Amino acid sequence: MNATVTPITENQDPKALVTDMGKRARSVARTLAAMSSAEKAAALKKAATEIRTSAADIKAANAEDMKRAEEKGLSGAMLDRLKLDDDRIEGMAAGVEAVANLNDPVGSIISESERPNGMKLRRVRVPIGVIGIIYESRPNVTADAGALCVMSGNAAILRGGSEAIESNRAVHKALARGLEAGGVPGDAVQLVPTTDRAAVGAMLTAAGLIDLIVPRGGKSLVARVQDEAKVAVLAHLDGINHTYIDKAADPDMAREIAVNAKMRRTGICGAMETLLIDRAFADPKPIIAALAEAGCEVRGDAEAQKAGANVVAANDEDWDTEYLEPIVAVKFVDGVDGAMAHIAEHSSGHTDAIVTGDEATAQKFLNGVDSAIVMWNASSQFADGGEFGLGAEIGISTGRLHARGPVALEGLTTYKWVVLGTGQTRP
Repeated sequence: MNATVTPITENQDPKALVTDMGKRARSVARTLAAMSSAEKAAALKKAATEIRTSAADIKAANAEDMKRAEEKGLSGAMLDRLKLDDDRIEGMAAGVEAVANLNDPVGSIISESERPNGMKLRRVRVPIGVIGIIYESRPNVTADAGALCVMSGNAAILRGGSEAIESNRAVHKALARGLEAGGVPGDAVQLVPTTDRAAVGAMLTAAGLIDLIVPRGGKSLVARVQDEAKVAVLAHLDGINHTYIDKAADPDMAREIAVNAKMRRTGICGAMETLLIDRAFADPKPIIAALAEAGCEVRGDAEAQKAGANVVAANDEDWDTEYLEPIVAVKFVDGVDGAMAHIAEHSSGHTDAIVTGDEATAQKFLNGVDSAIVMWNASSQFADGGEFGLGAEIGISTGRLHARGPVALEGLTTYKWVVLGTGQTRP
């Protein structure tokens, strides 16, 4: 069965299209769930090879998308997410290989016990079934999500944004060709072939065909998914991430972490958006100056403006903004308690970090901040499935149920109870 995407015809109904894709995905999900770890890994390695072999075609497709995106005036952050070059294509291929080399969670025993009557109970990891991923801009998600779903035994239906349609098609074509060569059914990873927004609505209401929706995009996309979904949602909200510089922080470490957390890549969800500085920290001026020298616009409260020559006044909206640009908001606080209070009010629950040499203060922060990822003396730019040793991620969940933080193989499984009896009957 060939999974290569062909353009949608003008009279094709998006709901009928998604229904057909869902039925085919449901059918192959049973086959995927029964495949061995070795079989899935071998197919993914073939897919990685195909991505590398298809690099020229992928770059050509991406060039078309980039040209249209620039003509439409997409932001620098969106253009950065969209762009594919040799290094990023190699990164996609390496990410697929990394997933192939991970431990397969399917079939693993989470817990087991024995009842007084001799019955043995086990909780065993199983695939969720059919995963729908709705994403914007980043064509690498096509490879990452497809690989993670296959390795975890799930079928995938991918719906990328219109700005990356040609790139997504090229990446998916290579991925599907490699998977099929490795024995994975062609419908295991399907790409919705239309940019019609009605297809998103059809996915969100495809209960019984799609088991889980994963949105990866901006506020408007996530809000729509949460408002309209009749299917379970694994939500990723804004990355309004904080770095708190404590009075006991090493000045050089604090400066380096702050600049890296903001400026390494400003358009990723792990980028720092707000810098909090303890009023008792000895010399904040070099940190603010280093951010400005790196090309970052600094917006701050009155104390931040006094500490930096080019700091502009922040307004209330700045504390609740995911810039995804070289802009940072800076606020001075009263110690770790002040930092935690600000984070509790303004954080999106993604990633928050503390820089300090005081272990007791660090533990108070790590225990008290209720975010999916909390860090001590490390840049928030490490908030990434690959950096966590997960190979790749399907998204970073900021919710509290099922999975939290970078979601990879284990997060794409559920469990079932297995009961082993010897003839027991219930009195």
